[in-house]
Amino acid sequence: MTAKLDYLSPPDLEQVRQAYRLADQAHLGQIRNSGEPYITHPIAVAVQCADWKLDAQALMAALLHDALEDSGVTKIELLQRFGSPVAELVDGLTKLDKLHFNTREENQAESFRKMLLAMARDVRVILIKLADRTHNMRTLSDAPREKWTRIASETLDIYAPIAHRLGLNQTYRELQNLAFRHLRPWRYTILHKAVTKARSRRKDLIQKVQQEVDTAFANNGMDVKIVGREKTLYSIYRKMVEKHLSFARVTDIYGFRVLVPTVLDCYTALGILHQLYKPVPGKFKDHIAIAKLNGYQSLHTTLVGPSGINVEFQIRTEAMHLVAESGVAAHWLYKVNNPQGTVTGDWLGSKWLQSLLDIEDETRDAAEFWEHVKVDLFPDAVYVFTPKSRIMALPRGATVVDFAYAIHSNIGDHTQAAKINGEQVPLRTEIRNGDVIEIVTTAESTPNPAWLSFVRTARARSKIRHYLKTLAQTESEHLGEQMLAQALRAQGIEKLPDEAGINKPLWEKLLRFSGNKTRAELLTDIGIGKRIASIVAKRLLTLLTDRGEKPDALLLTRERYGADETVSQGSVLIDGSENASVRFAPCCRPVPGDAIVGYLGRGEGLIVHADDCAVALKLKRKDSERFIGVEWSDEPVRAFETEVVVTVTNGKGVLARVATAVAAAEADITHIDMDNDTAQEVIDLRFLIAVRDLKQLDAAMHNLRRTPSVLKAQRAKLIQ
Repeated sequence: MTAKLDYLSPPDLEQVRQAYRLADQAHLGQIRNSGEPYITHPIAVAVQCADWKLDAQALMAALLHDALEDSGVTKIELLQRFGSPVAELVDGLTKLDKLHFNTREENQAESFRKMLLAMARDVRVILIKLADRTHNMRTLSDAPREKWTRIASETLDIYAPIAHRLGLNQTYRELQNLAFRHLRPWRYTILHKAVTKARSRRKDLIQKVQQEVDTAFANNGMDVKIVGREKTLYSIYRKMVEKHLSFARVTDIYGFRVLVPTVLDCYTALGILHQLYKPVPGKFKDHIAIAKLNGYQSLHTTLVGPSGINVEFQIRTEAMHLVAESGVAAHWLYKVNNPQGTVTGDWLGSKWLQSLLDIEDETRDAAEFWEHVKVDLFPDAVYVFTPKSRIMALPRGATVVDFAYAIHSNIGDHTQAAKINGEQVPLRTEIRNGDVIEIVTTAESTPNPAWLSFVRTARARSKIRHYLKTLAQTESEHLGEQMLAQALRAQGIEKLPDEAGINKPLWEKLLRFSGNKTRAELLTDIGIGKRIASIVAKRLLTLLTDRGEKPDALLLTRERYGADETVSQGSVLIDGSENASVRFAPCCRPVPGDAIVGYLGRGEGLIVHADDCAVALKLKRKDSERFIGVEWSDEPVRAFETEVVVTVTNGKGVLARVATAVAAAEADITHIDMDNDTAQEVIDLRFLIAVRDLKQLDAAMHNLRRTPSVLKAQRAKLIQ
């Protein structure tokens, strides 16, 4: 192993030796399933890390990664001997080793969350973990057979995609192949034999291609390195399954990698190859001009070689090859080979790693976090342009809203419209390769809950959800404050005391009574119906009375005189601007002008019903203390939907006549339903129409009743 550590300084090398001695001592007497001493495993993990040229701290952590859990070495001991970074790395790895990806979704989600966040905070954690998993997979055949499926599935579903997302393609391919070998041993063996047979059968052909390519480059005076490459068994198997192909029909098993000195040489080499063999149409990809999401760069072309066999060529520079094979680990490889150089580009995966921390910050629920992240772990990218010709990569299926959030969360939050290639399109439009996308924003626009039904990226989904949660909480807090103030007026206290100064102890006592941590949390709970405002108000009155304040007798009399006896709290004004904190009951769909009542659903916020609604009357008999008085504002700020049922004589043009009647009253139709059996002579048409108030609704109903073919028109709530 020491031969691989020649890139370390003498002091670092000595530290690694000390870590080895401690690991050797800690694992003394422990044996692996293969019968080898356990220390061979940490050494193998450290060797892989040394191949990536990771720093001394990472190598020490690799040697000690099992010492905390298995051997009684403490974190404090590591801290004292090797310093904080090594102790934290080993501690992080130990926590990951304790994770078990069970079939239960919530356990798996929580495990993922811990692992991905550890990786985001220090990428060396996941590199050591991947080296650990790779060695465990190489020696999985020594483990009991019953463990194969669980460990191999975990590798294929979790660790291989993470390796790919970080650009560790060599590790990615090896993990896939090893997992395939242990998950499907029979299929692996059959396919291995078929590939070996095909290789020997076409050996002369491949040698001929190599010679012809070598000659072509030599004739053009180009200094290139050409190496043969084959598709992995797992990628052949997956192609056969996904495209329903037999092995004989998988044509691109063979390929060559051409390494050249400069980027310009890549395109020159491509021209030479296209002169030598005919390219297969549609099989050329330029991943140099437009790199993959994980930073991969290369030219890909498939050519028709001798005897009509398709041969794939990958053309890249040595630096690109380093990134292509080692991804995020290339950072350390590059530093060793170029001490004064700097690594450029986003191939280190920094943006993705940072996005994990952003999503975690906005998403405390483990299952939701995993739902966001797994979208980004399996990307099939499309490449699009901003109006200023900046290239952006997004997962296939992404929409213009995903694009807006990929530019900046501020742009996403204020998106109003979008143009693709100069033409206005709906926000749910999926983007395609080469699209030029322009986002139109306004200060008034805000995220719409409906966007969650079509956005594709984790970033967009988490940003929208975070905005809506924050909005709902802010609105619920405001509503709760309004309700508590009005409930307190009903107790004879003019206004809600503020939180500062002499009132601070008052609020502390009230919060102990309610079990809330903050005033904002208590008010939010009142707003969403978890707490009853009148009960909190009575407790607050007691605290105020204890302090010497008395209810205002005049106010008390006025409030009680004006209150409905069935309503236990003050009334709230409704103007339609309440958004998430107030909902209008779908059973009766009240509009301004209707008499209304408010029901505080448990955890659902305020639900507004028409006061003659059958559902509301039933709830009032059962749960009267949860009802509060609500009134329409004099000037509602938007239109309100209500349902209308129109019975018509079926015939040509009847729907158009009905729609014209509604439009004549300046009302909008937002949704239409009709009877399934349209062959009947008389059918019901159900409309959702948006009106300003009851007066406009009456005008629309009057127009409908006068329309030819209309037999009857009435609101749905009246015929429940």
